Amino acid sequence: MTAKRFAVVIFAVSLSFFCTGTHAATWIVTYPGPLYDGDERHEYPEAVLKLALEKTGVRFNMVPSKRIKYQSKALRQLRENIEVNVVWSMTDRQREDDLLPIRIPIAKGLIGWRVMLTHKNKPFYTKNVSSLADLLVYSPVQGIDWPDTKILQANGFNVIGAQNHSEAATLLSRQQADFYPRSVIEALSELQQEGADPDIRLKEGLALQYKAAMYFFVNKRNVTLARLLEVGLERAIEDGSFDELFYQYHGPMLKKLALEKITHFNLDNPLLPLKTPIDELKYWYVPGQFEALKKAAK
Repeated sequence: MTAKRFAVVIFAVSLSFFCTGTHAATWIVTYPGPLYDGDERHEYPEAVLKLALEKTGVRFNMVPSKRIKYQSKALRQLRENIEVNVVWSMTDRQREDDLLPIRIPIAKGLIGWRVMLTHKNKPFYTKNVSSLADLLVYSPVQGIDWPDTKILQANGFNVIGAQNHSEAATLLSRQQADFYPRSVIEALSELQQEGADPDIRLKEGLALQYKAAMYFFVNKRNVTLARLLEVGLERAIEDGSFDELFYQYHGPMLKKLALEKITHFNLDNPLLPLKTPIDELKYWYVPGQFEALKKAAK
């Protein structure tokens, strides 16, 4: 038994004792609310958070914060232990220094698979891109404080900075950027959301890929909640309910994008923390995996 596995088992026993002794206790789990009504990006992380808490057997109440909208503020408030006690975000070294990560990638690494949104009138939309050198000619837009910005810059891109997602989308609509790399779990829903610019299109058959993980983070002093979430996630992975939820939300998108068939360029991620569990295969999505599972089930 590995040291990590042993620690999880010991905590699970402690957790069972805690729940028995404080049956009436209820965990209040507060997380950032959606950026706008109908923001589908929040649905999956909320569902994973709920699943993890359910698997522990504790009583809990999930409460979205109504005042915190943007990720940068949510992370700052979490660090200061104000208003929220759980935030999900792509990890980097600075965030792991400031906060306590639960190192289980809740989106199985899909946050590092980036497809490209672009304006239909930009030359990039119809340009044949056959190499990374071809792509480096064009300027992407990203949030100034997002880890992705530094990753793209480290790989040679001239990145146009935006204050937030809304401004990035506006710059793309105004044709002030060539493309907007979005994770595969975001791109299609953003194109289809109400009020989306109809001139923004998906660059078909092309993607970027770098090793990246979206984690739940808690305040550094909130060790008990971190262990609680870790135990819940591990139990969900072991009994298959985690993958069931993952494919429920992402299966149709993965089938449509067919990542195993498109051209993709691998980028280095210099921000990837050393403790990222890149060798734990159960945590990561492999292109074509969903299709293989469906065939095996028949």
